[in-house]
Amino acid sequence: MTVSAPAFSTCDLCDLHKNDGSGRFRVLPPVFQPFGGVAAFAGPVVTLKVFEDNTLVKQALDEPGLGRVLVVDGGGSLRRALVGGNLAKSAALNGWAGVVVDGCVRDVAELNAESVGIRALALIPLPTEKRNEGQRDVPVQIQGVWVQPGDWLYADADGIVVAHQALV
Repeated sequence: MTVSAPAFSTCDLCDLHKNDGSGRFRVLPPVFQPFGGVAAFAGPVVTLKVFEDNTLVKQALDEPGLGRVLVVDGGGSLRRALVGGNLAKSAALNGWAGVVVDGCVRDVAELNAESVGIRALALIPLPTEKRNEGQRDVPVQIQGVWVQPGDWLYADADGIVVAHQALV
C-alpha cells in the first residue's frame, strides 16, 4: 500500500463533528481491512446492494468513476469475494477513488498493485455466482450505519467516515 499525505484526516474530521447528533456525520465500525495501492481516499458515494453476486459491481466499476467511491452492501457475507484483481484494475483504470465492500475480496497481490483504495471485511478465494441480481443507488446499511447515494466517504488508516456533504 502506498503512503501519501492525504488532504484530510478522519481523526480531525471526527474531532470537528463529534457532537453532531443530526446523523449527517457517521463513523463506520472498525472492522474493515485495507487493500489496494492507495492508503487514503475520499469521494462522493455510489451504492450497490448485492448478495454473493458481483454482476452489478463489475458494471459499476467498468463505468467512469469520476473520483467517486463505490460502497457495496454485500450483506456482510464471508462466503464469496465481490471484488478481485480484475475489478480492482477496472476501478483504477476508470478513475474510481475507492471501493468499500461490506463483504469479502480476493487476489490480494493484484488488489494491492492497483492505484485504488479498497476496504473490505476479509479475504476469501471463492468468486461469486453471476445472477445479475441487486440494486444500485439505494440507501444501504453498512455494518449498522446508513449510507446514502451522494454522501461523501473519507477513508484513511484510522478509519472510515461518511458525511451528508463534502467536508474537505
